[in-house]
Amino acid sequence: MEMVPSEEKQFVPKEIGSAAEEPRVLCIVQDTTNAKTVNERLTLNLPASTTVNKLYEDVAHKAGYVNGTFCLAWANTGNMAPLDQASEMSLVLSGFEAGKRNFLQLTDKDGEQPQIASDESGTADSSGLEDSSQDRFIGPLPRDGTVGCSSDYSSPSYSYSSILNKSDTGYVGLVNQAMTCYLNSLLQTLFMTPEFRNALYNWEFEESEEDPVNSIPYQLQRLFVLLQTSKKRAIETTDVTRSFGWDSSEAWQQHDVQELCRVMFDALEQKWKQTEQADLINQLYQGKLKDYVRCLECGYESWRIDTYLDIPLVIRPFGASQAFGSVEEALQAFIQPETLDGPNQYFCERCKKKCDARKGLRFLHFPYLLTLQLKRFDFDYTTMHRIKLNDRMTFPEELDMSPFIDVEDEKSPQTESCTDSGAENEGSCHSDQMSNDFSTDDAVDEGICLDNTSSTERVLKPKSSLTFELFSVMVHSGSAAGGHYYACIKSFSDSQWYSFNDQHVSKITQDDIRKTYGGSSGSRGYYSSAFASSTNAYMLMYRLKDPSRNAKFLEVEDFPEHIKRLMQREKESEEQEKRQREIERNTCKIKLFCMHPVKMMMVENKLEVHKDKTLGEATEMAYKLMDLEGVVPLDCCRLVKYDEFHEYLERSYEGEEDMPMGLLLGGVKSSYMFDLLLEIRRPDQVFQPYKPGEVMVKVHVVDLKSESIAAPVSVRAYLNQTITEFKQLIAQATGLCAETMRVVLERCYNDLRLLYVPNKTLKAEGFFRSNKVFVESSDSTDHQAVFTDSVLWKLLDRHGNTIRLFVSLPEQSPGSLANRTSCPKANADSEDSLEGAEGSRKSVEAILEESTEKLKNLSLQQQQQQQQQSSSTSDSQKSSEHSDFEHIESPAQEPDAASQSSQMENCTRAASDTENQFPSEERSDSDANNDRSTSSVDSDILSSSHSSDTLCNADSGPLPLANGLDSHSITSSRRSKAHEGKKETWDTAEEDSGTDSEYDENGKRKADSQYLYFKAEPYSQEDGSGEGQKCLLVHVDKRITLAAFKQNLEPFVGVPSTQFKVFRVYANNQEFESVRLNETLSSFSDDNKITIRLGRALKKGEYRVKVYQLLVNDPEPCKFLLDTVFAKGMTVRQSKEELLPQLKDQCKLDLSIDRFRLRKKTWKNPGTVFLDYHVYEEDINISSNWEVFLEVLEESERMKSMSQLAVLTRRWCPAQMKLEAFREVVLESSSVEELKEKLSELSGIPLENLEFAKGRGTFPCDISVLEIHQDLDWNPKVSTLNVWPLYICDDGAVIFYRDSTEELMELSEEERNELMKKESSRLLKTGHRVSYSPRKEKALKIYLDGGPTKDPGQD
Repeated sequence: MEMVPSEEKQFVPKEIGSAAEEPRVLCIVQDTTNAKTVNERLTLNLPASTTVNKLYEDVAHKAGYVNGTFCLAWANTGNMAPLDQASEMSLVLSGFEAGKRNFLQLTDKDGEQPQIASDESGTADSSGLEDSSQDRFIGPLPRDGTVGCSSDYSSPSYSYSSILNKSDTGYVGLVNQAMTCYLNSLLQTLFMTPEFRNALYNWEFEESEEDPVNSIPYQLQRLFVLLQTSKKRAIETTDVTRSFGWDSSEAWQQHDVQELCRVMFDALEQKWKQTEQADLINQLYQGKLKDYVRCLECGYESWRIDTYLDIPLVIRPFGASQAFGSVEEALQAFIQPETLDGPNQYFCERCKKKCDARKGLRFLHFPYLLTLQLKRFDFDYTTMHRIKLNDRMTFPEELDMSPFIDVEDEKSPQTESCTDSGAENEGSCHSDQMSNDFSTDDAVDEGICLDNTSSTERVLKPKSSLTFELFSVMVHSGSAAGGHYYACIKSFSDSQWYSFNDQHVSKITQDDIRKTYGGSSGSRGYYSSAFASSTNAYMLMYRLKDPSRNAKFLEVEDFPEHIKRLMQREKESEEQEKRQREIERNTCKIKLFCMHPVKMMMVENKLEVHKDKTLGEATEMAYKLMDLEGVVPLDCCRLVKYDEFHEYLERSYEGEEDMPMGLLLGGVKSSYMFDLLLEIRRPDQVFQPYKPGEVMVKVHVVDLKSESIAAPVSVRAYLNQTITEFKQLIAQATGLCAETMRVVLERCYNDLRLLYVPNKTLKAEGFFRSNKVFVESSDSTDHQAVFTDSVLWKLLDRHGNTIRLFVSLPEQSPGSLANRTSCPKANADSEDSLEGAEGSRKSVEAILEESTEKLKNLSLQQQQQQQQQSSSTSDSQKSSEHSDFEHIESPAQEPDAASQSSQMENCTRAASDTENQFPSEERSDSDANNDRSTSSVDSDILSSSHSSDTLCNADSGPLPLANGLDSHSITSSRRSKAHEGKKETWDTAEEDSGTDSEYDENGKRKADSQYLYFKAEPYSQEDGSGEGQKCLLVHVDKRITLAAFKQNLEPFVGVPSTQFKVFRVYANNQEFESVRLNETLSSFSDDNKITIRLGRALKKGEYRVKVYQLLVNDPEPCKFLLDTVFAKGMTVRQSKEELLPQLKDQCKLDLSIDRFRLRKKTWKNPGTVFLDYHVYEEDINISSNWEVFLEVLEESERMKSMSQLAVLTRRWCPAQMKLEAFREVVLESSSVEELKEKLSELSGIPLENLEFAKGRGTFPCDISVLEIHQDLDWNPKVSTLNVWPLYICDDGAVIFYRDSTEELMELSEEERNELMKKESSRLLKTGHRVSYSPRKEKALKIYLDGGPTKDPGQD
């Protein structure tokens, strides 16, 4: 907990002030209230003392608005909170930056357009506004021409924030959820259709029958009411999509607008089923056509009647190089009959033979609202990709459909068929275009009251008026892979065209409509559409011109009562939202921190306080927010300005308890450059004032005698203070003597700098907001030493580089220890003497107890004597910072052996290799850390971010940092001096394998060249059985090498370092072996866990290898066998010879050397077969923790040469619906012909009937028997295997083959379902995805029951 010093310990230096000339503030204002002004900018260069109120006046004057009718908000931020217009604060205090560009947005106020200064009313008619932008502009003129529909979408000022500003057209836009522009286009078209909108308003929702959230008609009704009456620029469509049963993921799926139209109409019909007026969609949008075939010999005609909701028109006929030039041409081609002759002759029922015939379509009736879909999306069979046809196709504003209707009378009603089955010909609009995929719902809603004539009267008689008026063009901009939809719609109120581009609504002209024809100037032949504009019409809607039926929009006063009630509810909801938004605009949201006195940790929260609340009220809110009631009194808490990143207390607010928070924080902002800290004091303390311009210094007092570093004391100073003044300040705070004081600044992680120049300022020495210093004041001779050679430096250096590790020791039975000969640690002070069997039988507990006891008995005087004899550059002796274990003899040695200097020789033990007893998940950390690309220097840099909260003290053990605000790391990324001159190489096999020798060129152990701090103490970790796991708590200098670290662990493990392995344990408890002996522990950080396992460590040039058995016909084809060691230069046959006894002993596999092979393993995929003469590292690349497959052979090895190819083949039997077992085929070349011959010999299938296909995915390339027959690419037209689409260049490829004359078994529905369940279960067990009707795109569905069913097999 951060406690301030008492009254007498306030150390506040004199305040320093400076004056400067008043700077200026550059304000750039974007007017987002008008579609035509959104690209314009207003620039104001104001004095920094200008108030926010004056800024509003200047902007109003320059923009031509009435002051008080608009708001100014920060641009480029997520928060739209406006600046307080009544504020008298200066721009600088309000968050503006002098000398920089400050971007603002001019927005509406309370959802209403700003009033123009020359306009007295400032209001707009709901039906539309006059374009008066030319009269109201001050400054830059608007762009020439009218804003077009296409330019709106590509405008760089397209901004979500503009939804708050209503369009000057009077129409409301729709917010694009993510990729729902296709939905917005259709909804706006339906809204602008008077007959549909009025009919929807006349329908009344009964809440007792259905949940309003799931009612599609009700949510459409709400949306239409908001579109007609809202003051917003744009409204959300989330309630509508929620009624569709869609979740948020659907917003990221773009679909076809024509498909949505069909699906939505079907959903509405389902919702309105069995009601009085359930036929609304058919009344408005359904037409009829005749699908006929007429015999050309006898004139007999067979036909059927089908219905349609839209007419799909082909842009370019299949195989043609020219597209149709107009909608009229495409309609004529739609009804143009084709002749069935030759092999396509028609069997005439009357002639009783095949005859030439004419097949075609005739329109019988056209709907009141005619929908034309221009089929711009096609498939290119050359590139095998979907394409978009951008060819030019004109469409008239008035379309006469009388030339396209059938003049014959209808046939008898009993012969009509209004199903959606459709005809089979290319031109049919039913079979694939009229079928919908819905889940049905029997829920019934009230019908729609539509006063229309009867069905017989609605029939459009031939030759009557069939003139249709264009009123909606749905435009697609982009390619077949994706794009953007928007709608150009003509209002039937004023015959004006508008562009509805998501939230942007603007006026357009006939010229803009003509731009959506598509195409380009000039002819480029077949590829003309590739060079054309990608923005063109996709769906057209026409309305029949019939004054007796053409309706007008219902006015607000003519709304039905239930709609008026709905409108009132929506208006109240919008007002409530506005009030809530106003509260949000005036709420300051800032991070709040507090060192909690009970939890003893820094707690973070978010303080939300109204700008008018006082500091005292905000303190009480923060007090409750941090759960301090009953813990500390309120008057012991205060809010101070705080910089959490630098842990810096910027200032306190003495005497400002009644100041509003808006003024203290500089206004309401989306984010603040500072935080607040709830500071707590003890009742007997007084709060220390914090003044701006001060810096915080954490002072750690160092005691050289006890080698301890105390918890920090906080001192505040000024940057222009000298070192002498700073020392006096510290002396007052700590009681130390300033004359003998040494001050060391840690500028960054363990970058130590002695402050010795008396008149130098703190700023010149590199002080910043928050600083960390170490001070020492004693009369020792250490002052006279060079700083880098002093005891102080070495203590701080050790302090900064020491990390704490938890080491788990291996379990050792007495029997295993008795069989080992103990070997003491070899160093210059040890004696070549062994204690024999008695010493070797000592348990780990005894070793730990003896080592700890001897550590405690070491005197500080002995350490200091050795320190005086040591040299700063000598590697043969150890300084006082080094581990006390250098004075501890091995448990197998006599205590009086310290004076001897002879080296130990022949200290070997007969330790059994137990590495195969450990789990197969163990991997090398050289693999985990990508050693070939990351050097140890990188590891140092990465590790420097880890912090350590302990100080390593030989006498008192770990000391936690007392100051919660001080989280500076005490770790360091500096390298050991012993390795500065060593050049590290990373591209040799030995270095990459991590198998460096423990000895240098002179035969001396590398760990002996320099000794670094190492201290270990036992601790017990309880496991599930109640027995404690034998563990060590190790404090070690992270610059120590792995080899030296292992040697220090020898007395505790009980075996030489060559006989145990070190595994690093990561957060997921996965273990990785550390094998690079010459690397330091710099990649380790505090509290890392290490596991020691018994087993032979690798020698130079050796690699640990995991051997797996390949069982191609087993459900689990990959089975772990054992761990072994391969060496560089070893042949494959030699490695097989070494494997034989291990396989027999450990896996009970008695094999002969010629009856198994080794092959490459890539995850679970079998690869290249290794031949006996291949040499590791020469012919076969090998790395640490390498994995290899062992495959048992039924016969002697047939692979003798690298030119051969071994493939795994599997026969598919369609008549039995089963796959046979894998069988290997060895090819002499990559010839497809040879593969077929070998498969024919193997299976007996005649060569001309044999078909093959390459398996998909990874081995074993599992596929459902319900899919394999049609989904694989059977019989590819290639002559060799190593070309596209096979690309079989290595051993292990999977080939399926079959007899082309074998018929597929016919299955009943029950048999198919049963087989589907079995296949699904089988493939899920093997981890393969099951998909019986694969889709590349997610199907568009509207769920009538509120959402999709949670079926795992569902798409």
